[in-house]
Amino acid sequence: MGVIRHVVCAMSGGVDSSVAALLLKRMGYHVSGVFMKNWDSLDEKGVCTSDKDCEDAYRSCQVLGIPFHQVSYVKEYWNEVFSDLLSEYEKGRTPNPDILCNKHIKFKHFCKHALNTLDADAMATGHYARTSQEDEEVFRQKNVAPLTGRFKDRFEVRNPVRLHQGADPFKDQTFFLSQISQEALRHTMFPLAGLTKDFVKKMAAQAGLHHVLTKKESMGICFIGERNFEDFILEYLEPQPGDLVSVEDGTVMGRHRGWFTLTLGQRARIGGLKDPWFVVDKDVTTGEVFVGPTTNHPALFRDTLQTGRFHWITVDPPPVLVKTQMMDCHFRFIHQMPLTPCTVTLNMDGSLWITLAQPIRAITPGQFAVLYRGGECLGSGRILRLGPSQHTLQLGRERMAAAASLDGPRPGPPDQAS
Repeated sequence: MGVIRHVVCAMSGGVDSSVAALLLKRMGYHVSGVFMKNWDSLDEKGVCTSDKDCEDAYRSCQVLGIPFHQVSYVKEYWNEVFSDLLSEYEKGRTPNPDILCNKHIKFKHFCKHALNTLDADAMATGHYARTSQEDEEVFRQKNVAPLTGRFKDRFEVRNPVRLHQGADPFKDQTFFLSQISQEALRHTMFPLAGLTKDFVKKMAAQAGLHHVLTKKESMGICFIGERNFEDFILEYLEPQPGDLVSVEDGTVMGRHRGWFTLTLGQRARIGGLKDPWFVVDKDVTTGEVFVGPTTNHPALFRDTLQTGRFHWITVDPPPVLVKTQMMDCHFRFIHQMPLTPCTVTLNMDGSLWITLAQPIRAITPGQFAVLYRGGECLGSGRILRLGPSQHTLQLGRERMAAAASLDGPRPGPPDQAS
């Protein structure tokens, strides 16, 4: 008789977490499903799908024949994720609450609940990601004689656990896991690591999980739903009207209701214009939001940025970076955007300067710079500062050229007497 090992699976009410629980059960684990409520729908005027998601998660557990639990982290979400979101918007930055939700809620509070309250040996999620621990067969369930000691003790290994991209490059979700702790990763399983989304859907259909097959992919911030973002954020922040200013000649093009309602790269709503203009920069001190006349305006493109203190998945920076203070790797700040080659420089305070191989459009302060090397997600750091835009650099070159022409040609050396 094999050892019964308990794994708690986070159930979102979607197809991915449902199939993750299915796979765990087929591998022989004792599985419990838990639905997390992170946002109180009674506090908002719009529509939230959390109640429907909870019902779907319960139905999945019924189909699979596993216990179902609920847990609420509404207060924790407000204090550790949503409050940070409001603070970042007030500073003129654009935060990523999905990364912070994973860091603080799912892989901290929920992980502790699974291991301590529900006495699980490990937790699992439906993320498309992989760890080095799974490569080492730490999580393999085998019908063997009972082991001495607890299954949990097998996680106490000396080598740090590494986070690798999942097999499905389009669905890879390591971007959203780039801030989680080593302790949480050591106790986490990703059953979908080697699967594609299409195969996961086929498994769900074969297992009778039809109620999750027709659901739309969860996109964006769940508590905003289908509503207009500007209207939503103005429910929590006081309007701060200001000017929309042309980055090219300083002309006032229109007005906005607050710099926090706009993010770099988005279309600016300016009445009376035939062609669209786009947000290229902000000045929180004056309240001005700068706009450019094309979606690929040079003011939107930059190739250098600085992060805050960088969070390394393995806790310590890679040895090559420690030794030389510089390292080549790959960068992204948006999920699914192509990976861009870059060179990073480690600062004394743990922050990074990142220099990109080519300028990228609309790099946004407040977002996370996520680094990769050979398929491994190294971690992430919040983008705090940007280098000069291509527009600024071009203006600088033009001014230098103009100044040089005003000086005129420099006199040559005097003629030498023969």
